[in-house]
Amino acid sequence: MAEAATQGRRARGGGGAARRAERTAVSVETAHYIERNIPNFEVLTEEALEIIEWNADTVLEEIGVNFVQNPAALERWQQAGADVQGERVRIPRGLARKLCATAPSSFTQHARNPARNVEIGGRNLVLAPVYGPPFVHDMEKGRRYATIEDFRNFVRLGYMSKWLHHSGGTVCEPTDIPVNKRHLDMLLAHMTLSDKPFMGSVTEPSRAQDSVDMASILFGADFVQQNTVMTSLINVNSPMTFDDVMMGSLEVYAANNQACIISPFIVGGAMAPTTVAGTLTQVLAEVLAGIAYSQLVRPGAPVIAGAFVTSIDMNSGAPTFGTPEAAHITYGAGQLARRMGLPYRSAGAFTGSKLPDAQAAYETANSLNMGLLAGVNFMLHSCGWLEGGLVSSFEKFVMDADQLGALHHLALGVHMDENGQAMDAIREVGPGGHYLGCAHTQANFKSAFWRSDLLDYKPYETWSEEGGRDTMALANARVKKLLADYQQPTLDPGITEALADYVAQRKAGMRDAFG
Repeated sequence: MAEAATQGRRARGGGGAARRAERTAVSVETAHYIERNIPNFEVLTEEALEIIEWNADTVLEEIGVNFVQNPAALERWQQAGADVQGERVRIPRGLARKLCATAPSSFTQHARNPARNVEIGGRNLVLAPVYGPPFVHDMEKGRRYATIEDFRNFVRLGYMSKWLHHSGGTVCEPTDIPVNKRHLDMLLAHMTLSDKPFMGSVTEPSRAQDSVDMASILFGADFVQQNTVMTSLINVNSPMTFDDVMMGSLEVYAANNQACIISPFIVGGAMAPTTVAGTLTQVLAEVLAGIAYSQLVRPGAPVIAGAFVTSIDMNSGAPTFGTPEAAHITYGAGQLARRMGLPYRSAGAFTGSKLPDAQAAYETANSLNMGLLAGVNFMLHSCGWLEGGLVSSFEKFVMDADQLGALHHLALGVHMDENGQAMDAIREVGPGGHYLGCAHTQANFKSAFWRSDLLDYKPYETWSEEGGRDTMALANARVKKLLADYQQPTLDPGITEALADYVAQRKAGMRDAFG
């Protein structure tokens, strides 16, 4: 039905209007996803990896995992050879890993603008924004509950951000829209206000189905069944519990060939052991069970092995970020994911700070660089995260998005071609000279160094005369400029109308629910 409606809308919209809109649209530059030319940092020895893998299989076989309120999942596991007692599933040694073998090692997520397709896996790194906060923060209005207009503005900022490859999912939770309807508005924003890839809804299986149906309007139903156009976040209820809501959403996406990130959500010391090796064992066991289940639903369904891990302040109970222990776990989980031959999700612009201040900068820099070196393939929360994930910050969004450019350049590695060796420049300048005017510098100066679009490098006197603004003030000004310069990417009017009709019809068919 959705596909027929789309064809009708396209006929009424006509190709001429779409072509005219395309000719007048402003092109926004987006960097190609990162292709690493640097080695991954590996913290675990071969012996350590083998011990953790053995222990994870022991957890699955002896302790097992819970699949709660999901009889279909229990039936699938039983037919696959697992020992099912009540809601507890014990998986024989090696079975989960064998099932995971059908998952692809990499996949393309298609954007509605094919120039912005991303390849997830291998040596690649795809950057996506913050996900999930109920609050937003900016300099003028402070901390407040998020609205749908805040959400739309974050999507616009993501579209305008050069170094961000992905529009993300729930960049903030629009609390002014009923819980059972807000996913429709969020999906509509991603589909119409940006032409980058996006994520689907996972808060209820029917909302995952809405995501598939709306994507079928946007891309065409046949294209969706044959290609991956959405990546969605499936969190495990650590320790070792898979609930019916998340698994129900996974079932919808896997059945429709759409990608899922299977990601334990772990605060070390509370939801996993305090030790790095113990936490990695639990992470691997949960990832194996979740990915194996996706392959029971549909062998070959695209998946990403995830690891969201923080430590805990044992005095206050609050999560901490940018810590050495989290780095060890992130590096180790990357090694384990690569040994499984699966794409890896982890890291982000993490901080526990309440403002985009020095604490935020230290913790974020530690977390972002850790992700690059850990071999992460899909980095959710790469910009905008504040206050332990409770807040999406407009200023921090553009601060982080600017710093993602540094990751791009770090990943390039060291060029050792003739131009990189620069012997002609060294010969030309000789002892006691300078390189400012030499031919090599003239040929390379535009692209030689990464340059921030935000940070201030002016002399003190100039900086003072311009108001002595700190980085938060500069970021606030950049947010306003990006939103003022934003122009919506072109989309066939028939598709736009069909999406709006779908949202209106779905909303009309259910009562508002805020709980």
